[in-house]
Amino acid sequence: MEMLPPPPTMNLCCMSEQTQQPYMKFSEWKFKLFKVRSFEKPLPERSHMANHDKGKVGESLDKAFEEQEDEVALMPQDPFQIDTEQNNSVATIDKETFHGNQRETEAHQARLQQLCRICGGSFKADPYKRSHPVHGPVDNVMQALLRKKEKRATSWPELLAKVFKIDVRGDIDTIHPTNFCHNCWNFIQRKFRNVPCEVYFPRKGTMEWHPHSSSCEVCGTSSRGVKRKWQALNPQVSKKLRITARPASQIRPVRSPRQVNSKSLMKKIVNCNKIHLSTKNFAVDYPADFVKAVSCQICEHILADPVETTCKHLFCRVCILKCLKVLGSYCPSCRYPCFPTDLVSPVKSFLSILNNLAVRCPVRECDEEISLEKYCRHLSSHKDAKDKEGYVHINKGGRPRQHLLSLTRRAQKHRLRELKLQVKAFAEKEEGGDVKSVCLTLFLLALRAGNEHKQADELEAIMQGKGAGLHPAVCLAIRVNTFLSCSQYHKMYRTVKAITGRQIFQPLHALRTAEKALLPGYHPFEWQPPLKNVSSNTEVGIIDGLSGLQHLVDDYPVDTIAKRFRYDAALVSALMDMEEDIFEGMKAQDVDDYVKGPFTVVIKESCDGMGDVSEKHGCGPAVPEKAVRFSFTLMSITVAQGNESIKIFEENKPNSELCCKPLCLMLADESDHETLTAILSPLVAEREAMKSSELILEMGGIPRLFKFIFRGTGYDEKLVREVEGLEASGSTYICTLCDATRLEASRNLILHSITRNHAENLERYEMWRSNPYHETVDELRDRVKGVSAKPFIETVPSIDALHCDIGNATEFYKIFQFEIGEVYKNPDVSKEERKRWQSTLDKHLRKKMSMKPMTRMNGNFARKLMTKETVEAVCELIKCEERHEALRELMDLYLKMKPVWRSSCPTKECPELVCQYSFNSQRFAELLSTKFSYRYEGKITNYFHKTLAHVPEIIERDGSIGAWASEGNESGNKLFRRFRKMNARQSKCYEMEDVLKHHWLYTSKHLQKFMDAHNMLKSQGLTTNPDQSMEDFMTLPDSLEIADSMEFEM
Repeated sequence: MEMLPPPPTMNLCCMSEQTQQPYMKFSEWKFKLFKVRSFEKPLPERSHMANHDKGKVGESLDKAFEEQEDEVALMPQDPFQIDTEQNNSVATIDKETFHGNQRETEAHQARLQQLCRICGGSFKADPYKRSHPVHGPVDNVMQALLRKKEKRATSWPELLAKVFKIDVRGDIDTIHPTNFCHNCWNFIQRKFRNVPCEVYFPRKGTMEWHPHSSSCEVCGTSSRGVKRKWQALNPQVSKKLRITARPASQIRPVRSPRQVNSKSLMKKIVNCNKIHLSTKNFAVDYPADFVKAVSCQICEHILADPVETTCKHLFCRVCILKCLKVLGSYCPSCRYPCFPTDLVSPVKSFLSILNNLAVRCPVRECDEEISLEKYCRHLSSHKDAKDKEGYVHINKGGRPRQHLLSLTRRAQKHRLRELKLQVKAFAEKEEGGDVKSVCLTLFLLALRAGNEHKQADELEAIMQGKGAGLHPAVCLAIRVNTFLSCSQYHKMYRTVKAITGRQIFQPLHALRTAEKALLPGYHPFEWQPPLKNVSSNTEVGIIDGLSGLQHLVDDYPVDTIAKRFRYDAALVSALMDMEEDIFEGMKAQDVDDYVKGPFTVVIKESCDGMGDVSEKHGCGPAVPEKAVRFSFTLMSITVAQGNESIKIFEENKPNSELCCKPLCLMLADESDHETLTAILSPLVAEREAMKSSELILEMGGIPRLFKFIFRGTGYDEKLVREVEGLEASGSTYICTLCDATRLEASRNLILHSITRNHAENLERYEMWRSNPYHETVDELRDRVKGVSAKPFIETVPSIDALHCDIGNATEFYKIFQFEIGEVYKNPDVSKEERKRWQSTLDKHLRKKMSMKPMTRMNGNFARKLMTKETVEAVCELIKCEERHEALRELMDLYLKMKPVWRSSCPTKECPELVCQYSFNSQRFAELLSTKFSYRYEGKITNYFHKTLAHVPEIIERDGSIGAWASEGNESGNKLFRRFRKMNARQSKCYEMEDVLKHHWLYTSKHLQKFMDAHNMLKSQGLTTNPDQSMEDFMTLPDSLEIADSMEFEM
């Protein structure tokens, strides 16, 4: 019987194991053998086989299957036996293959969790292993930034779609990673920030992800730990790829070529043997570790123009730039992401050590040992052994040669490379390496040769520093110090430019860019440990001061507007503004520049009400507006050097408005305890958090530590009672420093000591609130010593020197009136008689002392009143000689005591008066209790009590009273009114922001230096030649005069 060929269903069973494809299923084989192949459904794609031609693959499959059928037909075996054996083997293979694929998929998915969804980078490259989820809401830092920029994106998928143009909503966990790296997070953040530097992304496009396969990139590169990089298929290899029936062991995944990272390749790339010095030229045999530390990690030569990467590796600038351009944006040493904008200069201490290293001159017959800093100058002194050949271009044919200006920048550099090297060699030989001057001079000579004298004159003016215009910071200083509004400054800018034909002043947008570096929120910093209840974000500008106020319908004050800086950001900006002063102090005290600290900074805090600051901009009646300002002053900075503390900075004028920096401005009444507490409580919380932490701030290229000591001394009597929860100034308890009552203070004028403090006031408030002993109101009030509200700001028990002067002058003004009316004889007088005495005194002082009558005592009137000349003028109105002597002695004693509490350092300025203060105060108290008992029997004023009883104790504790006064904050009241007039707007909210910003810039020491130069230039005057034209006559001093006059034009 002739054996028939097996049916088609049996051909599958008769196949040998070698014909099994590892990626084909059983059902797919069945359809392939019968050629019931679908042309609409594509073949299974793989990561490296997705671009193959489907037609060619189909033809190869047909040929393979025909050969298989012929081979099977020739097999002399029993078909049914073969069928059974093949079924068992196929089931076993399918089961093993299923478990193997499942394990591979799980391993592939685990590796995906270590990769970035956006750029494909590994999280292991980040030393902190930071990652962010692809799905879900954005974090708090990004949410605050988006809210600040008024963006509406709230979830990561929406944000990633806007920035990277990818949709992650359809991601599959087995194909796509679920997290992205911190570098991409920084890229997103920089996209929404106004940063001056350009943002770089490590890849040209986002990463494309494919299902797992035998040639999977993720699994193929994870074992090596390098960054995956797409490699195109070799066309010669891809042509030979055929889907044939081969064993599974012969099919291997196609892997990308290994990334080359050898020293020899990098040395060939940089090719700097003729440029950089070898380490063999060291004059001293340094240790190997030291030589490695001062040599480039690419070319292994001595560092030339060294730069430092973010991963703290050192390279020559030329070497690292060439490697980044050729090998990609990675550090050649550790493969950490690195970009040209990340390169910074090393610290000054390292550069000084490097420049002082001794090297031997490599020129033959010259064995001179010189420092590395002077090597270029020494090498230029050697004459060249052979003249260099001239640069002659030879066109070797091809397309016509293009003009130089029509080429791209890269092509221009390539064409002018030889000329650039010649100019550089000439500049190093003749001009000390000043290539810019040589090129400008060549350009100037070319313009003169072409009779283009106008352009040549402009270029020459720029070279001489006359035509480039003022620096934006100088223009900003002029605008702020002359109180010019935007329209006034723009008018001045256009006027000067039209008259002179040159842009001397910078436009407004340049000024806004310059002021960003001077305002809080520009410099990065860190706290160690982090501040409690304070955000770690450092880019914080002006914020709303009402954040601590509960927005209730009934209690919310509609007219209250508050704007402030965050306390820590303001302190960082103030320290960076004083960077030059700090380094000068360290140099003067012989302190090394690389000292990291800790630096101890003493801060004086001031807060005071500004009274009525209403400005009528529109129609309607003038409504009184009261304002309050909280400010601080950097008093001193010390650094610990060994066992002693060295003072490297001390404020020379602690009571000037130029050093009193505004922190918070509010349109509120200082008597409103609830509103004041709500606005200042967040500020106080930030201050309390900074007391137990250290600031890490990079200054001069070195991270330095700063500690802060806060002293709340710049408060007047009224505000101290408000913030410490004490009763008003008319209370029985007369003093804010001790517990004495008015009666006790009048009986004992001198013997008192400081007993009050912030902690004790808090305890007394709790006792007042809870009344644990169930006492009556009078008994409880006597127990708590006048504490009736919750203290919310810690103040240092001290005397405000300015208000002490004003209060004492007010009391002397009343004594003069009573002496004119002879109250010591007849104490019972009417109000009409007292007004008549006051009128007589005012007329006489105006006639003799040119003092205009004041409805309210101020500092200037108090200073003129408290003089011996004023007493002599008053004595002309008093008939009794005995009273003349009493008044003269009283004023003489007061003038001897006044310098002790007014001077910044009394032990240096008036040491004799400090020693005599106890005797003078005791004699002053005797006069008050005897000669002027009609006024001070059973009572005494607050400031007289503090002057007589507490001044010596405060001087012994703090060393000064006048330096810690609030005079600088008081001087800022008139600045507030001028800045408000300068920035008048319809919206008071934006108006307060502008006032706070310009007041901060007014106190900038960086701008003050420019303003001092401006005033010096104005004082020198200008001498002109009559033959000059108007265009030449209008120079910088005249334009500055226009700036001063613009304030009164509009």
